[in-house]
Amino acid sequence: MKLAGLGNPVRFDWLTDQGFRLDASPYLSGAYDARKLLEQLPGTRLLHELVRTPNGIFHAGRSSRRWVTDPDYGVPFFSSTDILEVDSSFLPLIAQSAVKDNPRLLIERNWTLITRSGAVGRMAYARADVDGFACSEHVLRVVADPDEIRSGYLYAFLSSRYGIPMITNAAYGAIIQHIEPEHIADLPVPRFGDSIEEEIHGCVQAAADLRARFQAGVAAATLDLFESAGLPELLDLHWHKQSREIGFAVNSISGASLRAVNYSARARHIINQFASVPHRMVGEIARNGQLETGPRFKRIDSDPENGILLVGQRQGFWARPEGRWISPKYTPRDVFVDNETIMIAEHGLVGETALIGRVMLVFGEWTRYAYTQDFLRFRSGMEDFPGAYIFAFLRSEAAFRALRSMLVGTGPQEINIRLLSGLPIPECTPADRERIAATVRLAYRWRDEADVLEDKAQKLLDAAVRDAASADLRQDGDLTHRPREADGTGDG
Repeated sequence: MKLAGLGNPVRFDWLTDQGFRLDASPYLSGAYDARKLLEQLPGTRLLHELVRTPNGIFHAGRSSRRWVTDPDYGVPFFSSTDILEVDSSFLPLIAQSAVKDNPRLLIERNWTLITRSGAVGRMAYARADVDGFACSEHVLRVVADPDEIRSGYLYAFLSSRYGIPMITNAAYGAIIQHIEPEHIADLPVPRFGDSIEEEIHGCVQAAADLRARFQAGVAAATLDLFESAGLPELLDLHWHKQSREIGFAVNSISGASLRAVNYSARARHIINQFASVPHRMVGEIARNGQLETGPRFKRIDSDPENGILLVGQRQGFWARPEGRWISPKYTPRDVFVDNETIMIAEHGLVGETALIGRVMLVFGEWTRYAYTQDFLRFRSGMEDFPGAYIFAFLRSEAAFRALRSMLVGTGPQEINIRLLSGLPIPECTPADRERIAATVRLAYRWRDEADVLEDKAQKLLDAAVRDAASADLRQDGDLTHRPREADGTGDG
């Protein structure tokens, strides 16, 4: 239950501003007191005054979606959830003809992207490596006017504990929440002078550049591995151009499964190519390590100050995790994993854009999070076969198709661990393994640095707001509006 703070209660003029709306959400979400606080700061401007004209706040509008599988004829496409992904290698492709019909689908670097339907208010800052990608009409584009405001500073404010509640509070709809450009056009944006805003912008921009380097780094490691293993042809798999498996014969049936998909001829061809070079089996690598699902346990909710963030299967692939805060007192130790543990998404329905079969690496700062049982944990028990090297292999499309051939279940499916244990991983040379692992580790350090810079930008912004509010209060002695911790979950 949320209660109004005694030092900053809901006031009669708030009710009149809201047309005497009597439901609690506008007043207790943090949106209204954030707006009142910002409006009284000197130099505050409205959002529509700071964006490009025309079309500084817009969405693409509804259009026909025609999907393709060949990169020569498609453009990577972000759904409203995909804008949060840290690795854009797995995006679906929308036809170039669809983009030609509606050029507003395309996004550019340094734009702020805001989800506007369903879970309203989730945000991303468009990096240089996604410039020219397409994006769903369920995402608002906010384009800063460079003559008025720095794009990174504007993103930092909109994604702050002041901006998010005001955006989510603008949503309408009884079942599926929405926002339109005009609903956020009058958001108050505080201004603090070139020095502070430039520093905040610099943090956001540097973080975006580091995330782009992360993307390039892990992709380079995968490329290096397959070339070093002598399997460069698997880098350009053309999976969808291969003949459909209308019928095929299997000469030997394993006791692990009688399911036809587990003997897919296309997948077996890939696995046989893995086995054609020096290799180690997954079961051998994990013998003194780990290859198992996480524990099931009862979640006891907690507040963020005293709890542990439990990361779910979808959120694990986002740039910054969102999840559920749970009590450490009732949380088993097995929900945590060691550094360089590979996490394989192993539960869900099978679809081309579904997560099942995709992998992530727990590294650095992410070891402090807890993880649900929807991840299959794979930790190497061999010092000369590091997890970072294995991740570079398993994130490839070839390995993904092999993992997808190991599913069991009739509805939501999962990966058969017995079949996975028999997956060969190219060995390369010790020098190759160490070089490739070092590339992945460096990429993940860049990712951690990006998180630090984004947090720094928010701290600078919050300090600037508080300092300006304190100065304003000292001048007129008005204690009417004091900043309250806002609910910045971004859930619509």
